[in-house]
Amino acid sequence: MAQKLALFVAFAIFQAIVFAEDYIVGDEMGWSTGVSYEDWAEGKMFLVGDTITFNYPQGQHNVVKVDGSGFKKCQEEPNNGTLTSGADKITLATPGNKWYICSVGYHCESGQKLKITVYESMAPSPALEPMPWPMPEPAPAPAPWY
Repeated sequence: MAQKLALFVAFAIFQAIVFAEDYIVGDEMGWSTGVSYEDWAEGKMFLVGDTITFNYPQGQHNVVKVDGSGFKKCQEEPNNGTLTSGADKITLATPGNKWYICSVGYHCESGQKLKITVYESMAPSPALEPMPWPMPEPAPAPAPWY
C-alpha cells in the first residue's frame, strides 16, 4: 500500500510540473505602464505550481508583492522584498489572491499593478486497481429449455 501511495504522490508531482503554465505578465507588452493588467489576467486560470514572469527593462520598474490594502493604496509593505532583475519569475505556491505592484514613481497609481487569484492545482484521478490475472472463465450458458 505504501508503494502505491508513493507512486501516486510522485505521479501527482510529475503532472503538476509537466502541466504547469508559465505566464508572461502583459504578454509582449511586459511589465510596464499603460497596460491593463486587469484585462490581461481576465479569463486566465492560475493554478498552484504555475509561474508568472515579469519582464521589464532593469532599472525602470520593479515588482513588489503586497496585500489587498497595499494594492488599493499602491503602498509597499516593509520587508516584503522588491524584485529588480527585469526578468522576475514567481512560482505560485499557494492558493488565494495575490497582488503585485511597481513601486517606482507613480507607476502603480498609473495602473502598473496586478491582482490574480490562484486555485488549487487539479489533482489527477486516482489510478484504477488492475484487473486480477488470470481473468476468471465466464460461466457456461444455461441449457436451452424445450
